[in-house]
Amino acid sequence: MAATAIAPGHAAAPTALTALPSGTQFTPLTAAVLTEPAPFDATDGKVHLSYELLTTSALPSSAQVRLDRVDVQDANTHQVVGSLGGPALGAAANPVGDPLPGADAYTPPPPPPTETVIQGSQQWIIWIDLTLDHGQPVPEVLEHHLVGAVLTPSGTSPFEETVQSTPTARTAPLDLSPPVLPGSWYVSESCCGNTHHRRGFAPINGRFYVPQRFAIDWYRVGEQGQTWEGDPTRLTDYLSYRQPVVASTGGRVVEVQDGLPDNPPPVSPPVPPIADTVGNHVTLEVAPGRYLLYGHLHPGSLNVREGDCVEPGQTLGLIGNSGNSTTPHLHFQVLTTAEFFPTDSPPFTFREFRVAGHVEPRLWDDNLGLQPTGVLPIQPSPYDGEHRSEYPLDREVIDF
Repeated sequence: MAATAIAPGHAAAPTALTALPSGTQFTPLTAAVLTEPAPFDATDGKVHLSYELLTTSALPSSAQVRLDRVDVQDANTHQVVGSLGGPALGAAANPVGDPLPGADAYTPPPPPPTETVIQGSQQWIIWIDLTLDHGQPVPEVLEHHLVGAVLTPSGTSPFEETVQSTPTARTAPLDLSPPVLPGSWYVSESCCGNTHHRRGFAPINGRFYVPQRFAIDWYRVGEQGQTWEGDPTRLTDYLSYRQPVVASTGGRVVEVQDGLPDNPPPVSPPVPPIADTVGNHVTLEVAPGRYLLYGHLHPGSLNVREGDCVEPGQTLGLIGNSGNSTTPHLHFQVLTTAEFFPTDSPPFTFREFRVAGHVEPRLWDDNLGLQPTGVLPIQPSPYDGEHRSEYPLDREVIDF
């Protein structure tokens, strides 16, 4: 093809550029999610999606971003399906590395701030616990609409931006049988409030994880609502101690750790090496990319070996107090890897159980044995009764 001549003294016509997509702009905040949001049914009759939005300010440290509202939207229709603002947003957001006040359960958290202000160059995590009514469609893709203002010494500039479209999981959660024997059990540190499982943010091998998002700590409850009776400094006086744990479904044993001693209750043990966090434990592979973890088991009680195939209901070991555990309980969760660290923590449900009540104050591993008595202050729950294929929420007392 011959070259096109350009007459002297005439500039070449500018080449047409592809138009930018509508709405393209510089934004003060970036965002990322740490997991694929997975819907699950819970005992409150709602469908939940619990995940994290990691936001980073792209502004210099001399500026601030006031985040007024986070709207979770259906990316296809842009309809708002959940929103956080004001004190609710303040209670659900914190700088990376700063734990949320009250997460230790010893002192009540202070009132959340009325404004959420993110310093320039700072990274924050927003804990999203979205609830939908049964029958309400779960969006195939979620997007996040952020509304706020940039604060600089020279003034305030409002902004709105839509960030981080993310697909929701299409695979249903594992629907399991109980990990413990029939009876009454206290559901501790379950989703979806300010608990050390739900908000356990961990940097591992150069990445951020929430490895215990849906983990549950199980405590045996007696006929009078007691979890211990007698002397809380004696392991044998806890009703959970040496209770059998069983396979919630069939699978193959992929990891076994044994030989760690039980800790004397109720004083918190020294923080163990990362490999000993869950103490003596058994991990089962039960589906592609799905593993069940049974942690804090009694030394010498594990009766399976790596490579064994187990049947549903088969005894795996006994509840102990090994690893990072203060009082005897079973740590149970679903993993996406055979290892506890690093992993993701997807939701799961139980096929059949009955909600028998609810405990209002947070009584958990580190403070259960410090109570004046071992009797839980169990109150009636609006969700009392039979439940099927649902996830039990934090501090419920349930009967298997």
